[in-house]
Amino acid sequence: MGRDIALDTPSGSVCAWRADPVAQPRGALVVVQEIFGVNDHIRSVVERFAAEGYVALAPELFDPVETGVELGYDAAGVARGRDLAAALGFDRAVGIVDAAARRLRGEGQHVGVVGFCWGGTVALLANTRHGLPATSYYGGRSVPFLGEPLRAPMLFHFGERDPIIPAADVAAHRASYPDAVHHVYPAGHGFNCDQRPDYDPASARLAHQRTLAFFAECLQ
Repeated sequence: MGRDIALDTPSGSVCAWRADPVAQPRGALVVVQEIFGVNDHIRSVVERFAAEGYVALAPELFDPVETGVELGYDAAGVARGRDLAAALGFDRAVGIVDAAARRLRGEGQHVGVVGFCWGGTVALLANTRHGLPATSYYGGRSVPFLGEPLRAPMLFHFGERDPIIPAADVAAHRASYPDAVHHVYPAGHGFNCDQRPDYDPASARLAHQRTLAFFAECLQ
């Protein structure tokens, strides 16, 4: 069962949802939210990783702008989430993720990052700027940053029917990061989230299995 904790960051204290495994941890993961905040779905992701052996922690990245953000997957939620993401900016988001990783490393854990949608781009930047192994699920804002070199292992998941990330953008990822692992699924945007219309159980299951295998290899 997860719980709220306070996390010290360069942007001040932020809340985070944390869950711990019942046995000796395999490592630790910083879970990076979508633009919808640390909502029921993201908390369930944290708790699933904990059930599979990882200390998992999802910082509430919007806290420096507005606390307690939990948005729905509708037009109003999208509009509000985009405004909050713009107000926060990627630099502050990545700084908060790095602070979360530092806390977990201070507990003796090897740390990775997994992010979804907007958080998928934050996960990429945690790799390029802080050297954290990372998995990016359909990071829709990553193309402007593809000139930043990877500093750790990297895994990308994309949906082939994602209108936000066309095939040309997927190809750009492959060209920029030939040493990363890239997977494309017969799905749309947000296919991992069971609260979204594009949820695809088969693709979500396979991507999750590949994510677990990736972290099992690089968090040693």
